[in-house]
Amino acid sequence: MQLIRDIYAAKRNTGKPIISFEFFPPKTTEGEHNLIEKHIPALALARPDFCSVTYGAGGSTRDKTLMIVERIQREHGLTALAHLTCVNHTRDEVRAVLEKIRALGCQNILALRGDPPLGGEFQQTPGGFEYAAELVQFTRRQGGFSIGVAGFPEGHIANPNGKFDDWKHLKEKVEAGADFVLTQLFFDNADYFEFRDYLTNRLGLQVPLIPGIVAILSAGQITRFTQLCGAKIPPPLRKKLDELGENDEATAEFGIEYATRQCEELLRAGVPGLHFYTLNKSHSTVQVLKNLGLVKAAC
Repeated sequence: MQLIRDIYAAKRNTGKPIISFEFFPPKTTEGEHNLIEKHIPALALARPDFCSVTYGAGGSTRDKTLMIVERIQREHGLTALAHLTCVNHTRDEVRAVLEKIRALGCQNILALRGDPPLGGEFQQTPGGFEYAAELVQFTRRQGGFSIGVAGFPEGHIANPNGKFDDWKHLKEKVEAGADFVLTQLFFDNADYFEFRDYLTNRLGLQVPLIPGIVAILSAGQITRFTQLCGAKIPPPLRKKLDELGENDEATAEFGIEYATRQCEELLRAGVPGLHFYTLNKSHSTVQVLKNLGLVKAAC
């Protein structure tokens, strides 16, 4: 499988965006079956440049994360990006996980501080890492990995000092050895443009800053997600979602339309790629890509 930094380098001068998808390990057997047997195969037909798999709060899904990574690569021939967090891991445990990931043939890590178990606050594990930048540096020293990190166009919800302070911490992660940045989801492109311009023009970062996109499936679900991650729902979007109410079918169709318009503007502005939070579903993401002319209609 390819190093993601090489994928970005190869496409930099082609005028074509990098397309990537994100999945999370399901909590139920049915959800796992649907993801593995239905939605990943459907999305694989779109031939994304890579797929990422999250690492649950407190590292709770490690084994499922690695299983999905392995199947994405073995069954679909796609490059995988394994998430790895600082939570509940000593340095020795992180080293062991990295070796497991390497043994699967995966060469790409998204290094995160990570979410603590639900209801808790982040606490450094004795013998572990306090900041994502430390995890990046440690992973870089192991050799052989391309490393990504998370960026937050609206600032991290846990940072009381605001987005500009948060963006300085992102610079520290890049200086520690990160090759690319995947952003948290957002719905106002102005937030991404301010984020990009500040990081490149003021802080001098040169790595790809990839916008994270989600096609809304239901008003209730996206409200919960944004409350957890700190992303805002702009008033016009909130008004439309309120109008659609509990009509999830109509909301999903609107979500496709909104995400398509959002992506069109981002592509016109020259973003290096689009990272789709698929919510473990295939239809909406595939439809957005079709609307953008980035996959064949038969997909």
